[in-house]
Amino acid sequence: MAKYLISFPSAAMLVPDHELAEVGHNAHAVIEEAKAAGVYVFAGGIDESVSPVLVAADGTFTSGGYPWAPALNGGFTVLELASRDEAITWAARIAKACRCDQELRVFGLDS
Repeated sequence: MAKYLISFPSAAMLVPDHELAEVGHNAHAVIEEAKAAGVYVFAGGIDESVSPVLVAADGTFTSGGYPWAPALNGGFTVLELASRDEAITWAARIAKACRCDQELRVFGLDS
């Protein structure tokens, strides 16, 4: 079993305001299905109202993330699945519910 990250940046979600409640309902329904299937690890989104902090090895910190990297935002789901094909199937279900493409990555866990 591997853990898969299914995610999208905030800018990918181009849903009219009057449809956001339906999208939220549909996305939560898929998450409930993942929980019922026993594959759910966690899900959520980056709180964009809280600025990131870049912490150095010596413990000093500065406001903001890496200045050269794109902003990290959007929604994330982590599922534990038996295969990449199964992960693609779940990512497609989430994409349909959220009405935007999802990026799929596998975690290389340090165990």
